Amino acid sequence: MNTLRNKVQLIGNLGNDPEIITLESGKKLAKFSIATNESYKSATGEKVTDTQWHNIIAWNKTAEIIEKYVTKGNEIAIEGKLTSRSYETKEGEKKYITEVVCNELLMLGGK
Repeated sequence: MNTLRNKVQLIGNLGNDPEIITLESGKKLAKFSIATNESYKSATGEKVTDTQWHNIIAWNKTAEIIEKYVTKGNEIAIEGKLTSRSYETKEGEKKYITEVVCNELLMLGGK
């Protein structure tokens, strides 16, 4: 049951090409965001689509796969864990960000 404590599964489309960062240690980091859509009918019967954006990061082999095969618009399924962190901007303002650390991905759709 411990593996279910912090588990996220999402299916969505990439909003932009992934940003690939190679650290001095040689480790690779992929950063990207995916959009998930949920549709429902409003009180007036009109179809409404709600789009949510999710920040995703992936390390090492997963980042290498993303670098080679994943581009803007692709539909992917990811699994990982939810993390939160804070950082300070150049202006000294504290910002908070929530990300999904991806440990598995599946490329959906065909070309």
